[in-house]
Amino acid sequence: MDSAIANRQRIEQLPCIAHKPEDLETLLDAGSFRERLHQEITQAKQRIYLVALYLQDDEAGRGILTALYEAKQANPSLDIKVLVDWHRAQRGLIGAEKSDGNAALYREFAENYEHQIDVLGVPVRNREVFGVLHLKGFVIDDKVIYSGASLNDVYLAQHQRYRYDRYHVIQNAHLADSMAKLIIETLADSDAVNCLNQAIRPETKALKGAIKDLRSQLQRASYSYDPESVGSDQVGLTPLIGLGKRKNKLNQHICTLIASAQKELTICTPYFNFPRLISREVKRAIRRGVKVTIVVGDKTANDFYIPPSEPFKTIAGLPYLYEVNLRNFAKQNEAAIARRQLAIHLWKHKDNSFHLKGIWVDRSYMLITGNNLNPRAWKLDLENAILVHDKNQLLAEQKQQELDCILGHTQLVGSYKFIDKVDAYPAQVRKLIKRIRRIKADHILNQIL
Repeated sequence: MDSAIANRQRIEQLPCIAHKPEDLETLLDAGSFRERLHQEITQAKQRIYLVALYLQDDEAGRGILTALYEAKQANPSLDIKVLVDWHRAQRGLIGAEKSDGNAALYREFAENYEHQIDVLGVPVRNREVFGVLHLKGFVIDDKVIYSGASLNDVYLAQHQRYRYDRYHVIQNAHLADSMAKLIIETLADSDAVNCLNQAIRPETKALKGAIKDLRSQLQRASYSYDPESVGSDQVGLTPLIGLGKRKNKLNQHICTLIASAQKELTICTPYFNFPRLISREVKRAIRRGVKVTIVVGDKTANDFYIPPSEPFKTIAGLPYLYEVNLRNFAKQNEAAIARRQLAIHLWKHKDNSFHLKGIWVDRSYMLITGNNLNPRAWKLDLENAILVHDKNQLLAEQKQQELDCILGHTQLVGSYKFIDKVDAYPAQVRKLIKRIRRIKADHILNQIL
């Protein structure tokens, strides 16, 4: 427990932005997130910076782009920038025919309006498989709207289906300015970052040197703000950013946060594939008597899941690989499950999917993040988070409401035996997993998934 106290002191020493608890709002579903985003875009006066992995060419994506362009026509001085991953924007969906991807949509919109919006492509690496823009947070005037969601039909619950995430609206000028500064000065102003509206764009090869410089800059980046003392009627906000395996401050602070847990630790992740360091800290937490709750999507609620009734694609093996990891973890910790010190909840709701991530520690700390807490996030992608310090539990009711909502569609795993074995999988999945194991590729796959 001494080590937990020492780690708690490290977390307490992190610089904070002071924040009124009533100015942090938790939205509980994807439909509310979509409506609020449209409302804030319509009301914006000075700036709108949207950062997401992608903005899709579908009804919801077009709806957001239309709202942005209409806001710009009504107020040409409004500074609007959309930043998406460079590679993801210039290809079709996995398994689809080769196309110009979402970039064709951005070009189409640009041709139809007088006042332009920059849709910028950010290349974190030369190839998508080795790292993407996984930064989150929409800055609209003095608000930060933070979610792990991208912008498309399923994330925004445009039709009957939704992909469940977390959604927070934070009204804080200092936080908004800090995040805006990094978006503009580090990303938008980089030579590696180019406008996707134009028909003729540079080849990624030609950007090789600029991408290397950008990555180097991002590995050293941090959010700049003046630290403030947090009053007894306030909470603290610490924005964090990280990229790469070495000296990644975000990774370090996540490990310290987990290591600081003394009574309760809750972790949500859509893809059960913890980096080695997180696995180690979770096991240590269990050993020191912390009540650990892990919420993960059922394999059928994974965004890569394809029902056995549909044609099989290799990518559909992923949800099963995550479930294999989960079963192994549950088996190793069966004694903790039996004494109810470890609770594993599987989320499933109709044919919707689960994309939710976050960490809650001792009712005093909450990490809002888009980080999947997997090796890919740990080593390859550009990630960020907002750590909420709430020592006086001013947000207790709101946090509990969100957790209750998350757990509402979950089933508690009573034993590892309740999780399917490989033998129970469809034949093509069994064959794929056996092939992966035979060529010992499972370790490599776990590092990039």
